Amino acid sequence: MKVLFIINNMFGKGNGLCSSARTTVKYLLQAGVEVRVMSMENPNRKGYQPEYVLKKFHFPIFQPFIEKMTFCYARYDAKLTREALEWADVVHLEEPFTIQWRAARMAKKMGVPCVSTYHLHPENILSHLFLGWSRGANAILLKAAQALIFDKCTDVQCPTRNVLERAQDFNFKARLHLIPNGMRFESPIDVHEPQTDPYLIFSIGRLSVEKDQKTLLRAMRHSRYSERIKLVFAGKGPKEKALRKQAEKLVSEGILKYQPEFMFLSPEEMKAYASKAYLYIHCAPVEVEGLSCIESLREGTVPVIAEARLSATAQFALDSRSTFPARDCKALAERIDWWIEHPQERLEMGHEYAQSVLKYDIHKSIEQLIAMYSSAVDSARKS
Repeated sequence: MKVLFIINNMFGKGNGLCSSARTTVKYLLQAGVEVRVMSMENPNRKGYQPEYVLKKFHFPIFQPFIEKMTFCYARYDAKLTREALEWADVVHLEEPFTIQWRAARMAKKMGVPCVSTYHLHPENILSHLFLGWSRGANAILLKAAQALIFDKCTDVQCPTRNVLERAQDFNFKARLHLIPNGMRFESPIDVHEPQTDPYLIFSIGRLSVEKDQKTLLRAMRHSRYSERIKLVFAGKGPKEKALRKQAEKLVSEGILKYQPEFMFLSPEEMKAYASKAYLYIHCAPVEVEGLSCIESLREGTVPVIAEARLSATAQFALDSRSTFPARDCKALAERIDWWIEHPQERLEMGHEYAQSVLKYDIHKSIEQLIAMYSSAVDSARKS
């Protein structure tokens, strides 16, 4: 089976979608599937390069902001797309953007089946335009993506039940598959003692509006243990300057004794911080899956995760001690304080959380993806 992946930029750093795509392609190849990628080039000349290289598209005015979001758009190339489609048995569309919907339209004319992954809620995009709260605007954007891409596919991968149910609510025509993006796990799991002097509290994610790191900083004003807490934010993004300013104010007012750290970490560094973190905090009210949460849980870190209508990450919580209402900084502070006051429960749950995420093993997801591709190809042959 020959699978063509179409993604704007598979090599973006600090972008969960790009990281997930790289992992999926790697393990599909290991499983013996022929895979080719259409994407912008890899800036690492010695690394893997896509078979079909697209040029970068520069947005007037907005390009600097887009790049701060750790994202880049590629320029559609009709000739290259036709060449790629002539090779492929099935096309996997990784995003709901221009190069995907134009490729889907061409694929339909050529009789090549398409599948897609629902990777982004409209709110992930419109929150940066201060429209994340508008159900009408987000519904319009999702309907557009549905008409241009999802309904032109035979099958759609839904990484979480939250996404699956939303697709059902919008009456997607394609077959819907509940397939986590998945991660690689080492065996056996080695859970370390967490850092308690000070208490290391870890947060991973793009520093942006929809990730809502400001709620964690605000929670420090309500925690009884704020002077004993060290915050580490792993990520970069357009809100870094504002978050740093907010953090510095907490230090200058004496609420925090330890200066919060903001840094971009390699996968190895991420693992090292997660393994010693006392808690992992995930504040995003809009999240399709939240693989960064799994990255911490597999190291035995106990999470405290925001619950919201459009956030699927709370599915990783084993009980209510690890959830709080999104944007409620007082409730978050209460959860943090409870875990600090119950170190034995924290240690025991660290082991339980490390075991709980094994069901998201990438090999299981790859098996399901291959079955989905086969289903798409069979449907095309019968039509």
